[in-house]
Amino acid sequence: MAASRNLAAVVIGVVFLGLVGLLLYGVLVSDRADREALPSPLIGKPAPEFSLPVLHEPGRLVSSAELLGQPYLLNVWGSWCPGCRVEHPVITRIAETRRVRVIGYNWKDEHADALRWLEQFGNPYWLVLVDYDGRNAIDWGIYGAPETFLVDAQGIVRWKHVGPVDDATLENSLMPALDAIGVPE
Repeated sequence: MAASRNLAAVVIGVVFLGLVGLLLYGVLVSDRADREALPSPLIGKPAPEFSLPVLHEPGRLVSSAELLGQPYLLNVWGSWCPGCRVEHPVITRIAETRRVRVIGYNWKDEHADALRWLEQFGNPYWLVLVDYDGRNAIDWGIYGAPETFLVDAQGIVRWKHVGPVDDATLENSLMPALDAIGVPE
């Protein structure tokens, strides 16, 4: 009887130490700067093919093939998105550098709302594509806005950020990604 009690105490002790170890690991991992980074299966692979209407020219379609030859930053936004409003000044500053083409990807928005939003906050985009029903967004793995992708001149996805791009993201992540693909300052 005493032996079975000792065995039960040992098992409970081992389980307790295991749980403490998992808790400690979780605390250590939660302190990482990239803890919210979501890996994209598209990194290092060709950007999804698309043919989408242009916000300011609804009858015009632009395909992914037409964007080849120069890198571009694809910024997913919507007039309904509070985070898009937060990052908009940063996206505007990136566009003003003219280091890389910044393409707006207006996602699941109403046409008039998108135009009104750009009139109110300014249009930093070289081009604004529209995905009204969100079908093309599935191919990109987009599940929220804002999200931002860096696509190189050959059409390969090189970087992705989920959430608002802020100054820290710009300096610590996007600029090094631009440097890595050889985009001059």
